[in-house]
Amino acid sequence: MKKKILAIVPAYKEEESIGAVLSSIRVHLPEADICAVDDGSPDSTYEKILATGVEPVRLPYNLGIGGAMQTGFRYAFENDYDIAIQIDGDGQHRPDQAQKLMGPLERGEANVAIGSRYLENTGYGSSFQRKVGSRIFAYILSMLTSQKVTDPTSGFRAFDKEAIRFFAHDYPEDYPEPEAIVLLHKVGLTFVEVPVTMEERSGGKSSITPIRSVYYMVKVLLAIFMEAIKKKESIKHIKAP
Repeated sequence: MKKKILAIVPAYKEEESIGAVLSSIRVHLPEADICAVDDGSPDSTYEKILATGVEPVRLPYNLGIGGAMQTGFRYAFENDYDIAIQIDGDGQHRPDQAQKLMGPLERGEANVAIGSRYLENTGYGSSFQRKVGSRIFAYILSMLTSQKVTDPTSGFRAFDKEAIRFFAHDYPEDYPEPEAIVLLHKVGLTFVEVPVTMEERSGGKSSITPIRSVYYMVKVLLAIFMEAIKKKESIKHIKAP
């Protein structure tokens, strides 16, 4: 049977890039429906999405990437999608790489596929602070999950039906990507990293400044350790039928 595929596109203040992102998804993932989530943007992001012919989900105020993604997961869950692919609205994630992420799911090798910039040398550049933070997260998550993690902050991910169901009910807030890896491990859902090529963001500005990167690192590390010690029974793991 043909699988139902949904591209979840969280967007906050991405008026410069969102149109090109949605157009690229239509070209490279013509089989996918699109759920574009305008996360309470104060600029013209909502209008730019409408101009592409996509009917966006508009949040009344900014919930952050966690809230925007959980909105997309709930949409995917309630509409019975088989695969959901996160493609951020800033232009970093290339839709032409999405097939690489879907492969492990379609072969039954994992519940979640994470696009990694660092499994192969793709020449991707990032700031010193981000490199240090990513390596620290990768080291800790590798220890906690007993599985090598190279790109813990990557948001370019594909989710199967059971992962969609789980994250529709329980997804981290703020900067959720590293914490979500711990959650997957805790409830017995599997993940695999897949080498992908990413771009620098094509518009707007990252919310993580050099000063905020220190705050971000501390906050995420605390969240990771809190998830690690949380009792499994407190997590809403809902098995697919």
